[in-house]
Parts: sequence; structure tokens; C-alpha cells
Amino acid sequence: MPLVTTTEMFKKAYDGGYAIGAFNVNNMEIVQGITEAARELHSPVILQASAGARKYAQAAYLKHLVEAAVEATNDEIPIALHLDHGADFDICKDCIDNGFTSVMIDGSSRPYEENIEVSKQVADYAHEHGVVVEAELGTLAGIEDDVNVAAETAQYTDPDQVVDFVNRTGVDSLAIAIGTSHGAYKFKPGTQPHIRLDILADIVEKLPGFPIVLHGSSSVPQEHVKTINEYGGALQGAIGIPEDQLREAAKSAVCKINIDSDLRLAMTAGVREHLTKYPSHFDPRQYLSDGRNNVKVLVRDKIINVLGSENKA
Repeated sequence: MPLVTTTEMFKKAYDGGYAIGAFNVNNMEIVQGITEAARELHSPVILQASAGARKYAQAAYLKHLVEAAVEATNDEIPIALHLDHGADFDICKDCIDNGFTSVMIDGSSRPYEENIEVSKQVADYAHEHGVVVEAELGTLAGIEDDVNVAAETAQYTDPDQVVDFVNRTGVDSLAIAIGTSHGAYKFKPGTQPHIRLDILADIVEKLPGFPIVLHGSSSVPQEHVKTINEYGGALQGAIGIPEDQLREAAKSAVCKINIDSDLRLAMTAGVREHLTKYPSHFDPRQYLSDGRNNVKVLVRDKIINVLGSENKA
């Protein structure tokens, strides 16, 4: 099958009480690790590119890497190509015009009416071209690529706004802020990570059947943090979202869970350990293979234990 939109994915996920993993991709090894795991577990998957990824790898390379993944998996699993955190209409339009099957317009930092205006503009154009749209209401804290929001300026999604926002914009899914956070340093040391499932429940009641998205949902596996630090890294106080809370959200209306930082940690842990144990190695294929395998193992764990999307392709 060619690249698909998320429409059918989300319908099945909502009805089935699971979520689709939206994994950020930056290079070939990460694409391979994600899609090999998804293929083995027969799980649908979303590969998404941020502004930082498009700047680093170039949009054309990313698109063709994802298309290669479709070919390599022998069309056995549905794969969508998604723009993560599109800053404005022009960026979204460029991705729509160049083969992305899903885009996110992130107007969450704008005043409410401006967010509605730009989200509707993107949705109207995308729907004319058979592409689906995600928008965001509420603001997540944290740092990830071009997204940088201080904790004191973050705000939960207001359940009283969601119906008006969705009706006026025509978007296909909604990213909400209920306590998740971008990056590996999501919370201050000593604090207890907690997502507001009560806010999610309010939103579900107001938008029955509508797909909800969680950003900033990496759990920051401590085994990878430990490995990175053991082999020369300096990650102190890196804390993520508890996986059991994410699984509860996936059983509800959350149909898409974004994971980026965990992939970076897994890749870096594999590379650092390899280069320390084999100081004479200089072939990137040697150490990147270990990083890729770490990514594959991590994605398998997410599909089975967090997303619940195994055998849902």
C-alpha cells in the first residue's frame, strides 16, 4: 500500500482502545528501527518530521526514506507521513504539496482566534488535497527542536473551548495539553509526573468519537539514561511520563501518542556504549547498528506496553 492518512488508523484505534505511535524520524537508522519493529508486531505506525528534522535531513531525503520504509515492509503495515509542529500555513502547504499525508498546524502559542484562523486555513487547503490535519489547543511546556515553552507559560487545554475550536476549524484531530511535556527534562527533580486524565475525560465527554493526540509523551527510560551517563554522558534529572498513565490515556480517546526523546536516548545509548567498548572502530555502520537496534527494541516495547497497537495493522 502507499503512504496512508491517519483517518482509518484513528477510527480503529478509537474503537479498539489503543493508540498509534507517532515516532519522530531524523535519519535512515531511526526509520529502519521503527518500521522493523512495527512490521514484526504488525502495528500501524506514523513517521513524523519536525522542523528540526527537515532542516537537518532535508525534506526530500526524509520523504524518500519513509517511502523506502513502505517498500521495505512489503506494504504489510499502514504507514503515515506526518508533519510535526508546523509553525504556519506555508510550512504546512509545502508538506501537503510534497507528499505528506498528514500535517499538524501548531497555533497553540497564538491568541485563541488566531489559532482558529490559521488552523482552519490549513484544514481547508489540506482537505482539498486529501490530507488530514491535527491542531493544538493548550500549550505544553518543554524544549524540542523549535518548540520552547517555559513551564510558567504552559497551560492546560480548556475543555470548554474544544467543541467551538473543532467546529470552527474543521480539523481532524486535536492535540491537547494535560500535563505531558516536550524533551527529556520534563519535570523538576523530586516532582511526581502526572497527566490530567480528568481533563481528558471532560474533553472526551464534549467530543465523543473525536481523535485526541498527546505530544511530549516520552517516558525517558532510565536504563538508557544510565547507559549514556556510564559511557561519558551527562544527563542529570531526566524524567519522563509514566507509561501506565499513557496506557490509560490510550484506552480512552487518545489515538496518537508522540515519541521523540526516547528514540534519541536509545540511539545515543547504543552509540556511546559501542564507541567506548570498541575504541578502534570508526565505521559508522558498526556503532549506528547498535543505535538502530536500541531504537527497534524501544519501539517494540512502546507498541506492546504503552500503545496497545500490536496486531492492529
